[in-house]
Amino acid sequence: MLEVNPETVCRLIELAQSYSVQEQVSLPDTPDNPAQDWAQQMLASHADNSSADEFRTIIEDLEPDQQQIVVALMWLGRDDFTLEEWDDALTLAEEFWTPETADYLLIHPMLADHLQAGLEMHGYHCQDSQYLSPGPEIAE
Repeated sequence: MLEVNPETVCRLIELAQSYSVQEQVSLPDTPDNPAQDWAQQMLASHADNSSADEFRTIIEDLEPDQQQIVVALMWLGRDDFTLEEWDDALTLAEEFWTPETADYLLIHPMLADHLQAGLEMHGYHCQDSQYLSPGPEIAE
């Protein structure tokens, strides 16, 4: 069982989907701001996006250990860890936790897909903006 509400994660997925469909704005390539800094470009292109603002607010309202779970879910969903390595993912998320967790998550272009996959690996599913509590039990 996750120590973060799956409905909260489903809302984060919705917001990440909305955030990621925005057109990207390219920043000029200057000595102070090299165009290769994709993370900065992505964040700059969405500076006034209400989805990003709500995403940040939700993440900031979570306790640090819950923020770490969201990060670990993203890592799990992008295949950095297996479900059997879940405790290792949580340990690493705890080691690298910072108050900038929301921005760390938002710089990942496939965030919604990765969170969805990680959540589903734990047996929870989001469907048509309706939050469904645990899906089929996962055999251990």
